[in-house]
Amino acid sequence: MDLDLPLSSSVSDEDAGDTQTLTGRAICHAGCGRPSRVCLCPHLPPSPLHTSATVVVVHHPHALRRNPLSTLPLLARCLANLHLLPGRRLRPSSTPLLPTPSPNPVLLLFPSPAASDLASWCRSTPPSARANPTLLLLDGTWQQAKEMHATSLPFLSSFVVPVSLPVDSGVDGDSMFESELVVKKEPHKGCMSTMEAAARALRLLEPEGRGAEIEETMVRVLRAMVAFQAKHLQHRNIKPRPKMRKKKDIKREEEMKKSA
Repeated sequence: MDLDLPLSSSVSDEDAGDTQTLTGRAICHAGCGRPSRVCLCPHLPPSPLHTSATVVVVHHPHALRRNPLSTLPLLARCLANLHLLPGRRLRPSSTPLLPTPSPNPVLLLFPSPAASDLASWCRSTPPSARANPTLLLLDGTWQQAKEMHATSLPFLSSFVVPVSLPVDSGVDGDSMFESELVVKKEPHKGCMSTMEAAARALRLLEPEGRGAEIEETMVRVLRAMVAFQAKHLQHRNIKPRPKMRKKKDIKREEEMKKSA
């Protein structure tokens, strides 16, 4: 957790390019790191975008190894001022990127009950007081992110500003912004991938109107990724996933049958 680890390819610069994996599938190691047939390099910016905000993503150790739809590798190739921290929680010794007290605002982007709407915070905060912020995001499954949030709060609550993007916990699925950007089924309307959340937040945080340009560049990459995924799913015969039932519900049903 003490390390600021960049996402790097396992191939050296001399070997960069389309290379074959052990399974024979060509990988674009020189760019996006994805299989060559779904390469996103044409959609990536020519060079990582510079932002006044420092973006820090604390990602669960399993987020990259077990999630082929993780947007972190693409995020790392879109933003220059990005730092990725693997771990399950933040402590005072975790990283110098989060000094306490911080001379600039540290915004924790997470849909918690205490979070203020980010757009409202930007409108009510003078430009000088929100200059060069640190945008902190938690990456993992939603259950992992909730646990990371809860375990990190004892450290973070003393200096972060909790903010969120619009979320409707009463409605299932989809982003509030563009349903075509949904990488996977979300628990509530407004929940979104880490990359989309960063793009929407930077639109509001970046000065001099650069936010809209940065957002569109990042969203364009996401659209391409989702389009590839949708095309792939069209050619797969996926059986419906059986609904998982809790043991207590099964036990309750058995007891009701016995008493009937």
